[in-house]
Amino acid sequence: MNYSDIEKILGKEADDLLSYQSNTIDKKYIHLPNPHFIEQIFLPSGRNTPVLKSLSAIWNHGRLAHTGYLSILPVDQGVEHTAGAAFAPNPLYFDPENIMKLAIEGGCNAVAITLGTLAIIARKYAHRIPCIVKLNHNELLTYPTKYDQTLFGSVEEAWNLGATAVGATIYFGSEQACRQIREVSQAFERAHALGMATILWCYTRNSAFKTQQEDYHCAADITGQANHLGVTIQADIIKQKLPTCNQGFTALSFGKTHPNMYNQLTSAHPIDLCRYQVANCYMGRIGLINSGGASEGDGDLTEAIKTAVINKRAGGMGLISGRKAFQRPMQEGIALLHAIQDVYLESKISIA
Repeated sequence: MNYSDIEKILGKEADDLLSYQSNTIDKKYIHLPNPHFIEQIFLPSGRNTPVLKSLSAIWNHGRLAHTGYLSILPVDQGVEHTAGAAFAPNPLYFDPENIMKLAIEGGCNAVAITLGTLAIIARKYAHRIPCIVKLNHNELLTYPTKYDQTLFGSVEEAWNLGATAVGATIYFGSEQACRQIREVSQAFERAHALGMATILWCYTRNSAFKTQQEDYHCAADITGQANHLGVTIQADIIKQKLPTCNQGFTALSFGKTHPNMYNQLTSAHPIDLCRYQVANCYMGRIGLINSGGASEGDGDLTEAIKTAVINKRAGGMGLISGRKAFQRPMQEGIALLHAIQDVYLESKISIA
């Protein structure tokens, strides 16, 4: 897929998304993904040599190898959304081996999976693609439904199975957030000691964040602060939803703010909102990957390409897209993953 194909997919939004130049946080301050990112950013850090090797394994795999950008397939939805809801559109993926085949044929840098998924196919696939074991989940079988993240396994188990990295979610803003921060911080410290990389899903959860007027779970200011907490506990990569609004702190009258947050550092443009998320990741020193969002059928390709363009032009590091890829026939899923990757391979699409 070339630049003109991307323009056609974006349609009426193409000019705005592809030609926009940001006047908020100057791009010269952003540490952009590039082939030497590990040497520039992580080598001077406190990460040990085995962690650097794990990061290199992720960055130097798949179609985006040696670019500094990442394309990750996440398939933990069998726990997070129930297996039926996740895999009913394509029952093929009840079998974990097909998840691995999709990630490999799709040219991904890595695959994020549950502990059980890696455990059942580790000897056949752990050496073929970097595996990220998601350590905690919201199990969604407790009734009434509650929103909490529970550890399903240990860092040592993931390491013994050959995982390259571990991942975890923190529901920032929830009643259980403080406990989750402690658990994940300790898990990440142990993972780094064993030489594994760490990825944090920096999600927000609080019923007060969703009002009749707006859902501030995806507000740039609130998600940006979640990112900043994530890099503080030494996540190597931050996963975050693309921002859809801003001024969550002011609308809900909590937290600390400054007028510049809204007048100078952001605007209403989606690229600027995403750049604020990047800025909160130590100005891009820790890569921001945005999620591809829920599968919506016919509009999946357009939405995925749009998200990738926004992320890349904001200074982000890539996309993590699951349901859009695995809730369709495998060849179509592979084609969608390749289309996302083509955005990051297209030299004409650069920082705004």
